[in-house]
Amino acid sequence: MATTKPRSLPLSKRGLNFEMLMWLFTRLSALAMYALILFAIIGALIMGARTQMNLADVLRWGFMPNSTHVQSTDVPDLAPWSTPLWRVAGSLLLLVAVAHGMHGLVVIADDYIVSSRGRNIVRILSIIMVIAFSAMGLYIIWTS
Repeated sequence: MATTKPRSLPLSKRGLNFEMLMWLFTRLSALAMYALILFAIIGALIMGARTQMNLADVLRWGFMPNSTHVQSTDVPDLAPWSTPLWRVAGSLLLLVAVAHGMHGLVVIADDYIVSSRGRNIVRILSIIMVIAFSAMGLYIIWTS
């Protein structure tokens, strides 16, 4: 009988490389987004959203904790909803989500773009888009 090669590398030949770090970033950034959303939803429920907001408003707050998402609800006082804690939480969620999404788009583009020059152009454009979207989002979060 002929012996077959194993499908994966043995642990001794695996190394810490850029692709593995990006794979790890994708998984950890997804977990970070879940944690930040859960933090915002629990924070909203603690601040009184159980009786003053419906489920759609609580979820909207959870996915982007911004005080403008509370203005159309029955919440009488907006001061606890616009503290620096929630702006930092919203900023973190924005930055993690933008980086996670752009990395996903680059991975998909790498699958379809054959030339190395085309892949480099997509990577440069994605870096420009990350900076632009992050700057716009942070401006909105901190000035609204």
